[in-house]
Amino acid sequence: MRVTLHEVSKGRGGQSLPTTSLEFHSGAVRFALAETEQRPTVLGLIASGRMRPDTGRVTIDGDSNNKALRRTIALVDAPDVSDPHADITLAGVVGEELMFAGLGATPLHARRWLNQLGFGDLAGVPIGNVDPAARVRILCELAILRDGTEGIVLVAPDRHGGSPDGWWRIASEFADRGYAMLVVIGGSAAVALERMHELEAINASGPIPPLVLDHAPRSSNDGVEADRDETPDTDPVPENPDDLATAPRVDDEHAEDTPDPLGSPPEPEPRSSSEPPDPDTEPRSLSEDGEADRDETPDTDPEKNGGAR
Repeated sequence: MRVTLHEVSKGRGGQSLPTTSLEFHSGAVRFALAETEQRPTVLGLIASGRMRPDTGRVTIDGDSNNKALRRTIALVDAPDVSDPHADITLAGVVGEELMFAGLGATPLHARRWLNQLGFGDLAGVPIGNVDPAARVRILCELAILRDGTEGIVLVAPDRHGGSPDGWWRIASEFADRGYAMLVVIGGSAAVALERMHELEAINASGPIPPLVLDHAPRSSNDGVEADRDETPDTDPVPENPDDLATAPRVDDEHAEDTPDPLGSPPEPEPRSSSEPPDPDTEPRSLSEDGEADRDETPDTDPEKNGGAR
């Protein structure tokens, strides 16, 4: 069996799903890239024959037959469509799927089925708390219980966390059993899979553009400052008093303790605000015209000085 999507899209201007072409077939596993909240589900619905695309077409063995697609392709764990509610116990999920498959669906039947699969100890655990790889294994095993199932479209297993190689190896096992497997994933998981060369993950719609990690260093030009890692370790010394306004400061709260960048002697120890200023030693800051700032000029009138302080 071979399923092909020929330039399908959904929504005005491809908002729900941009133009997509891909192919998956029996005995092989492929992944398809779809991101945003809705697009993975939309792609899964179209690939399994449960939604008609607005453009393009879907064929199974060369024929456009949505009924055959729905009968032979199982849609697994698609958000808001076929994913079980997170609070339902695993035994409850299994019982429901056993009923759809026409098998015994009592809690006892569900527990027996889980025991045979090796997950009996998880029967009472909400499925939302089940390990991602175990979740994929259980849901895919339940999907193939229905008669006529020849393929699986697994939607966004990466949203549950875990390492991609866990659920990818499980999907590969189902492909080895003869099923056509399509896994719809996001960009991060797709890049991770392509870097794990031993998994031999193949994109159903073609290779993914490489992820660029290195960035060229930026240089300062046109008045733009260079990157911080290119800034020299030593603080620049201003060439004239006018540059004092732009000289770097070590500590804004204790700027008076910072040595004069012009190389002048260190200023005297700071005194308490209650002591009168000494006109001979009071430091004065320079403005742009070289005159002392008015608010820092010591008042030589003893009466005014003592009264102001």
